[in-house]
Amino acid sequence: MAFALAAAFGGLVSAAAATPVPVQSVVAYRWANVTVGGGGFAPGIVFSPVERGLAYLRTDMGGAYRWDAGLGRWLPLQDSEAVSSYMGVESIAADPVDPDIVYLAAGMATRLPAAIFRSADRGAHWTRVPVPFAMGGNEDGRGLGERLAIDPHRPATLLYGSRHDGMWRSDTSGATWRKIAAFPLPGLGKPDRPRQTHGGVSFIMFDPARPGHILAGSADPGAHHLFRSTDGGASWLAVAGGPAAALLPVKAAIGGDGILTITYCDAIGPNGITQGAVWRFDPTSGAWRDVTPPRAGDAQPGGYMGVAVSAQDPRVIAVATVNRYRPGDTVWRSADGGRSWSELRRRSTRDVSTSPFLDFAGKADFGHWIAGLAIDPFDADHAAYVTGATLYATTGFGRDGTMAWAPWTKGIEQTAVITLVSPTGGAPLVSGFGDIGGFRHDDLTTSPPRVHLNPFLTNTNTLDYAGSAPNVLVRSGNTHAPLVPGASLAWSDDGAVRWHPLAVPADGSGDTAPERSGNAAITVSADGGTFLVETTRPILTRDRGRSWTAVRGLPSRVRATADKADARRFYAIDFAAGRLVRSDDGGASFHPTASIGLPADLSGARASGREAANPLVAVPGRAGSLWLLIGQDLYRSTDFGERWVRATRDVAIRRYGLGRGAPGSAWPALYAIARIGGVDGVFRSIDGGAGWRRINDDAHQWGLRLRMISGDPRRFGRVYVASDGRGILYGDPQDGP
Repeated sequence: MAFALAAAFGGLVSAAAATPVPVQSVVAYRWANVTVGGGGFAPGIVFSPVERGLAYLRTDMGGAYRWDAGLGRWLPLQDSEAVSSYMGVESIAADPVDPDIVYLAAGMATRLPAAIFRSADRGAHWTRVPVPFAMGGNEDGRGLGERLAIDPHRPATLLYGSRHDGMWRSDTSGATWRKIAAFPLPGLGKPDRPRQTHGGVSFIMFDPARPGHILAGSADPGAHHLFRSTDGGASWLAVAGGPAAALLPVKAAIGGDGILTITYCDAIGPNGITQGAVWRFDPTSGAWRDVTPPRAGDAQPGGYMGVAVSAQDPRVIAVATVNRYRPGDTVWRSADGGRSWSELRRRSTRDVSTSPFLDFAGKADFGHWIAGLAIDPFDADHAAYVTGATLYATTGFGRDGTMAWAPWTKGIEQTAVITLVSPTGGAPLVSGFGDIGGFRHDDLTTSPPRVHLNPFLTNTNTLDYAGSAPNVLVRSGNTHAPLVPGASLAWSDDGAVRWHPLAVPADGSGDTAPERSGNAAITVSADGGTFLVETTRPILTRDRGRSWTAVRGLPSRVRATADKADARRFYAIDFAAGRLVRSDDGGASFHPTASIGLPADLSGARASGREAANPLVAVPGRAGSLWLLIGQDLYRSTDFGERWVRATRDVAIRRYGLGRGAPGSAWPALYAIARIGGVDGVFRSIDGGAGWRRINDDAHQWGLRLRMISGDPRRFGRVYVASDGRGILYGDPQDGP
């Protein structure tokens, strides 16, 4: 399929100078998630204590969800949010009296905005109250909690345990907050250095049977880690006893008998934990009891974080390990208050047919980072636990024998997407994710059968497809290790169904070579015959890696773009010279173009980091047609980069992509993540960048945590948006193409 482009530059100049359509002009779109199913870390799950079938889930960068039993799916509750920081949920509290009321404590990191959210309609709408204490919904310690607690005897009273600034109180249903001066630990203050945080007040528990009785844990270093109030928080005393001071209380659950079960770690996690314990405390007698489950001789210790108590029988308790990498994390269940334990990993099965990507190596793992664990208060057989990749649930928690678990993720898309392409043939979408590699998406409504394998790379950092042979794709990526243990590059000739590793020769730079860390971008020619790799000294292969040739004239560490129709042409930006360079011999050598019309300073076109989208994009089906983002402005060329025209005015573009042109239009459809007229959003232009219309709305903003965008080259109007926390969103015009 070829795009029809205007032939004369004279007409382009006047179009570029046109006034953009006001942002109030909106094209109505239908938005949905590309289905993967879960995919990321959700540190906490909370069941409503007053209504069967009502539960909430908090994630570290994708907002909160509510389980709708009638619909049989999770509903995202913060897609209307425009503040990125509020998509990191630090704590969640379901009202103990009114099932319609729910609260969120939201704030991504110490130096970002934080707020308490209140909803009276189960999260359909929110009232937001900015607060002076910092949160860390996506920082270390995000599995602690719950930090936000509602007094069941006075539901207008809430307490919040902050990381850095002690304990806070509201007696106005979260509308106003004041610091509790009587709490013994005022907080350690905000850290001086970035990426550092504190545990602070790790959890707060109101005793539902005794008004005025409150217990709070502290995960900061100190002699005392548990504090108690018997007068509604007016005064506090440290509780003596319990484990050694080196262990920090991270989570707690209280039973109907008033006994507290507390999990401990030697760090706030989820990484860095090496030791842990489980203790029970009886506030009535003041007695402590160590109930830590037994450890097998070959098991790495790890810690304990997830904890739950049955509402039907307080002797039924469950705890979960965290950061136990050998043989992996697990859940323990006790029916006698911790005197004896049953380890569930060994007697569990997992059916991941709804999210088959979880079967990474022939067997779905029990999970890791089990920070959240809950037993349904209305059904003791129904339990759930979170992992770093999904949420598992069972309806056989109280039964003997084999226990069956399955992903409980319908509606949850909690992933960070790094890159994506929509090829001119084959599957409509191929993606690159953080942590789970990425997928070929044949059906946008069904979880793909597998991640990219051979090699499996934790993060896929670049993807490219051959414009005239779209079944040929290439990718690069890295693992969580500083150096990739094997190949960091791969190619496919069947549309990303199967992959083949691509090894490149050593260039003498050793461990600093970009392909060793997974930061070497790879580009494929239009016919699929040439792979060009951004090593320290750029190289190419025409025989799938059997032999390699040095590329002449291409600057080091500059990402190349292949023409999508002419296999002889590659392009790149030479930042030092301030102009475009082009290859006319299939990538063997590059030479400068005239670059007429481009600004002298091209530094604004430099992609920063491996996750940045390529600012130079070739139009499918049209040889020599290019678009380039410099700073916030788009430029276009139709003569192989010799001459350029500025295509946009008064449009601040962050990311952009191309799609099939509108019927009768001379241009490909342009899609952009941009700010126009003071409004941030997703926009579309069908006239070469002269006029723009917003295609998202206030209900679909996803925290504006948007990394990449692309149109579909085969379907006018279809757009794909890669988010950092809400997976891949795709949109279609409501009225059709």
